[in-house]
Amino acid sequence: MTPLLLAISFVVLLSTISEVVGAPQGHTSSAGQFIPLTRRTQPSRNVSEWAEYAKNLRDATIAKYSSQLSQKRGTGENFVLNSRSFYGSLAVGTPPYPFDVILDTGSSDMWIASSACQSTCAGTGNFDSAKSSTFQNMNKSFSVTYDKGYAAGTIGQDVVQFAGFTISDQTFGVVTTTATNFLQNPVTGILGLAWQSLAASGAMPFWQALASNGQWSQPLMAFQLTRFLNDSQAGKLEPGGSFTMGYTNESLYTGTIDYQDLPDGQASYWLQQITSMTVQGKPISLPDGSASYAVIDTGTTLVAGPAAEIAAIYAQIPGSQPGTGSWEGFYSYPCDTAVVVEISFGGPNWSVSSGDFTFTSTGTSNECYGAFYAIPTSGETPSWIMGDTFLKNVYSVFRYDPPSVGFAALSEIALAMNGKVGGIPSATLGANSAMFTLEPSAAPPTRTSSAVAFVISAFFATLVSFIQA
Repeated sequence: MTPLLLAISFVVLLSTISEVVGAPQGHTSSAGQFIPLTRRTQPSRNVSEWAEYAKNLRDATIAKYSSQLSQKRGTGENFVLNSRSFYGSLAVGTPPYPFDVILDTGSSDMWIASSACQSTCAGTGNFDSAKSSTFQNMNKSFSVTYDKGYAAGTIGQDVVQFAGFTISDQTFGVVTTTATNFLQNPVTGILGLAWQSLAASGAMPFWQALASNGQWSQPLMAFQLTRFLNDSQAGKLEPGGSFTMGYTNESLYTGTIDYQDLPDGQASYWLQQITSMTVQGKPISLPDGSASYAVIDTGTTLVAGPAAEIAAIYAQIPGSQPGTGSWEGFYSYPCDTAVVVEISFGGPNWSVSSGDFTFTSTGTSNECYGAFYAIPTSGETPSWIMGDTFLKNVYSVFRYDPPSVGFAALSEIALAMNGKVGGIPSATLGANSAMFTLEPSAAPPTRTSSAVAFVISAFFATLVSFIQA
C-alpha cells in the first residue's frame, strides 16, 4: 500500500470509527477524554446453572451493601461476578503497564491484583510493583471481605493513567490473595467511581481527585452501556459502550440531560430517590423519603429492591410466581408477556425495555425470570440498587458539582452500538492530558497536550489491523 493510499485509508477509518462508536465530534479540550468499554458475554448455562448464577448475583448484592453497616465499603463480589460484562483499561507505574478493570459507580476503592497473587489470580496480567520505579509501599494492610470470597493485600501509591488523565501518587490496593476464581481473565481489578466517604482505604478516588482539582472541562463523567444479557448474537468480547470524563458526548444522547441532586447532598453513593414507578401502566406504591433511595450502580448487573415493592411489580404481571430455592427473591413470569416498567427520579419517566426486564428463560413451558429481584433492606442501607438492566436504557451522567445524577434518552448512534463486534480497549498509555500530584505541598497543576497521542495511537493500531486484514 502506497503512503498516499495509507493516509487516505487512515482518514476514512477515523471517520468510520467516529460514526460507529459515537466519538465526540469537534471536541478538542485536553480536560475531557473518551474511553471505550468492553463487555464479556455470559457462558452458556443450563437451568440449574442459571439458578445458581441468579443466587450468586443476589447474594453478592446483599453482601456488598449490607457490609456498609460495619465498615467503610469500597468493593463487592458483584464487581467481577456481575460485571464480567463492562470494563475499561488503565495504566499503572513507570514504565506504565495496562490493566483491565471494572468501572463501578457503586464503590470507591481502586485495587489491582499483584504479581504475588499467583494461584488465585493467575492469568490476569498482574501488577509487579518491583518493575515500577515510582511505586511506594504505604505499609498498610488492605482487605475486603465478601459473602462468598475476599481480597486482601497492602496499600501502595503509584502513577495511574486513565482516560487521558494522570495522577502521580494515586493510592490503591495491591491485592496478594483472593478467593479462588474471584478474578477472571482479562479483568485484573476494580476502579471505584463513588465518593471518598465509602473508600475502605480512605483514599480519594481517581475521579474525585481530578474533579476536585479542576482538571475537567466540566465536573462530570458519563456512561453509555450496550446491551448484552439479551443479545443472542453477542460474541465473547464486544464493545460495551463508552465512558467519558470531563464532558458529555452529545452524539450518544438526544434532548436534554435531566439532573437531580443527591438527596440531602449525601456524597457517598450516587443516590437518587425514586418518586414514581409504573408496571404495565399501573402505578406501584412507594414510600416517601429515604425508603425509596436508589444507588445508581454500574457494578450491579440487575435491579434489586425491597420485597414488598418487588412483589407489587410482579403483581401487575399475570402468571408471575415467586421463585424458590436458588431463585429466592426472583420471580418467574410468562415469556410471551412484554413487561413495560417506567421509573422517575423526580423528572421524566425512564423506560426499561421488555428485553432488559427479562433476566433469562428456563427454556421450558414459556417460563422466564425477571431482572428485578428482592433483597433484605434496613433503614441504614439503600433500598434500591439500579444496575445495568436499567442503565442500558439511558445515557447516565454523574456530576461532581453540584453533586447530582443525570439521565438522557439514548441516540440512534448509541442504540446502533448494540451487538457491534469489537475487541479489548487500549490502555491510556502516554495520555497525559492532565498530570498532577495529590500531595498538598505540590506545585500547582500543569497540563500537557499529549492526550492526542493516545487517540492517534489507538486509531493507528486499528488501522494496522485493518490493512493486515
